[in-house]
Amino acid sequence: MPCLLAVLVVAFPRIAILLLYFLTTFFNGVYETLLVPVLGFLLMPVTLIAYTWSTKTGNPVDAFYLIVMLVAVVIDLGLFEGGRRSRR
Repeated sequence: MPCLLAVLVVAFPRIAILLLYFLTTFFNGVYETLLVPVLGFLLMPVTLIAYTWSTKTGNPVDAFYLIVMLVAVVIDLGLFEGGRRSRR
């Protein structure tokens, strides 16, 4: 079941962010202003979810969390590039 949720979050990250924002307290206490989550929602949604998760769960400077952040950035850049290729 957790693997299915992870696949759904990667497949539909903006829907996952909206559900997490409106139905849980996942984003509370992580960001001081609304600017960073809005930009993350528009530009890099998987990275926004990964950063929030790493900040909420533990030490965000640990090697495991840095690997999670790098994978999230690669996924976001891959989604962005895939959208650009499909328009051609």
